Amino acid sequence: MKVILLQDVKSLGKKGQLVDVNDGYARNYILPRKLGVEANNTNLNNMKLQKQKEDRQAAQELADAKELAEKLKDMTIELQVKTGEGGRVFGSVSAKEIVAAAKAQKNLVIDKKKLLIEEPLKTCGMHIIRIRLHKDVVGEFKVHVSEKQ
Repeated sequence: MKVILLQDVKSLGKKGQLVDVNDGYARNYILPRKLGVEANNTNLNNMKLQKQKEDRQAAQELADAKELAEKLKDMTIELQVKTGEGGRVFGSVSAKEIVAAAKAQKNLVIDKKKLLIEEPLKTCGMHIIRIRLHKDVVGEFKVHVSEKQ
C-alpha cells in the first residue's frame, strides 16, 4: 500500500514522502496513529499543492532575509560601557546588550541566539557582528563600543 507520511517516521521516511508499506503495517500502525494517509488521487494532489505552498513561502522568507541583510550592512549600533585603563571594557559586551541597543536605537527586533559573535567584545572601537538571518543568509552590522562619560 502506498502511503503519504504526515510526520517523520523512524526507519520509514520523512514528512511529505510517498512510501510503499505492507497493508497490515499501514492499517494497524500508520493510519490509526495519523502518521500518514493513503496515497489516493485526492491526497496526492493535496500533497503537491502543499509542497508548492511551502516552496513559495520558503522563497519569500529567503527574499526577506536577503533584503534585511542589505539593510543591516550599512547599520551602526552605538553602545556605551564602563571602561578601565587602556579602553578595556569591564567584562565584555554581551549579545543581550547588543539586541537591546538595536531595539532601542533602530527599532530592530533580532534574536540574540542568531548573533554569531566569534570572540567577546572587550575593547572600545568598531566591531563587525554577524547574524544568521536564514539558513543560507548571514548578514553583518557594525557595533561601535565607546566609553561611558
